[in-house]
Amino acid sequence: MTELIRKTHEELARKELIDRYTITVNNIVVDISIYSEEERPVPEYIVSITNISDATKIILEKIRQEFISKMNLEEIESLEQNELINIRQRFKGEIKRLIHKYFPQADAKTINMLINYLIEENLGLGKIEILLQDPALEEIVINNHKDPVWVYHRKHGWLITNIKIVTEARIRHFATMIGRDIGKEITNLSPLMDAHLLTGDRVNATLGPISTKGNTITIRKFSQDPWTISKFIQENVLSVEAAALIWLAVQNELSVLISGGTGSGKTSMLNVISNFFPPNQRIISIEDTRELTLPGDLHWVPMETRLANPEGKGGVSMLDLLVNSLRMRPDRIIVGEIRRKREAEVLLEAMHTGHSVYGTIHANNAEEVVTRLTNSPIEIPKPMIASLSMIVIQNRNRRTGKRRTLQVAEITPTGDARILIKLNVNKDTLEQVAKSETMLERLKLYTGMTDEEIDFDLKEKVRILKWMVKKEIFDVNEIGMIIAKYYMGTLRMD
Repeated sequence: MTELIRKTHEELARKELIDRYTITVNNIVVDISIYSEEERPVPEYIVSITNISDATKIILEKIRQEFISKMNLEEIESLEQNELINIRQRFKGEIKRLIHKYFPQADAKTINMLINYLIEENLGLGKIEILLQDPALEEIVINNHKDPVWVYHRKHGWLITNIKIVTEARIRHFATMIGRDIGKEITNLSPLMDAHLLTGDRVNATLGPISTKGNTITIRKFSQDPWTISKFIQENVLSVEAAALIWLAVQNELSVLISGGTGSGKTSMLNVISNFFPPNQRIISIEDTRELTLPGDLHWVPMETRLANPEGKGGVSMLDLLVNSLRMRPDRIIVGEIRRKREAEVLLEAMHTGHSVYGTIHANNAEEVVTRLTNSPIEIPKPMIASLSMIVIQNRNRRTGKRRTLQVAEITPTGDARILIKLNVNKDTLEQVAKSETMLERLKLYTGMTDEEIDFDLKEKVRILKWMVKKEIFDVNEIGMIIAKYYMGTLRMD
């Protein structure tokens, strides 16, 4: 073990440190270091527990081995949640006895820290728990037991870690435990599982031989610190001018569809535009897995779909919730993702009956959105799309990892997309390429505003957005209060 530690230190000396920070997990201080190396195409994400010495780790491993010899993973996997809590308490007592045996001088705080460490190593997700506590990570990926765990970092993109899961059985055990907590199962007969952790993080798991290199787990983390409009502007995801135009549309109850590829930031943008909702309207959101976090002062009812049980009963679909939401007197409806014809039809019908609708769809640009909506499997007649006012396209550069708004477009009366703002990739700036016609005419029709009043309104919104960024107002609830004061006419900017 000492020789391994020495070699690790020598390897780190040959690498360039590009980022470093600490997180605390159950009183355990964890050092996160990110290194780049010429021989490696991908930087390394190194996890090191700093307040447990190397000598202590050796003894803890001995305790772990002594403890694990008494465990039966298959028996634990079959336990109900309340039984698992009891067995944790039983094992907590056993681990405490072993710690007293090997660390007789340890104080209560240290003993509790070591107990938590060993409990998570044996009954929890082990070092995956550490990754789940890092707010800079968006995705955690286990590909098999032979390869290291991969993570997607907000700042650095894909990174390879120094964490490995010891066996395929251990990966399967993790998947089984996750599924059991929410009433789902993964077996040889049902080797695919979509689930979520109790914290809201989305989980997909597969078993070999479906995944031919081994069992996999993919965790997309639920953001505890959600994206807001001021964060988007500060990070150059969106310009203040584009943000002001979107704000104008949302304020005046025009429907918006957000599109882009996987991981491009569609849901984040959906969360961002919800910052502009007024507090005196009822909002219904419908998602497969809860990801949205709206300002706390909004009249918001979040709803979530549910898969059927193994007998095929109890399922609640997106369409079920969508149809039901129309009976709940909503002013605005948010839909996590539109996939099927009937969902799109109900949404468009909601638009025609005076509801404001906001949702996401998979397509890479504004023209593809129209193509996707008008072709199989959705197949909406093109003229019906005209009830949609705005399309916002999100994009992620897979080489740099940067997320940007690629296009902002309006829908013409014929159901075509007309680009108003688009990304100049070389300059990394959003540029206006056309002046709105259809959307502004609709605004003038419904609000009675003149061109001059619309122009003044946009400039005022730009001023407020710049002020929020300058004042570093990034909290979703604080932004919600500022927007509410703006609508009430009581906003004061220092």
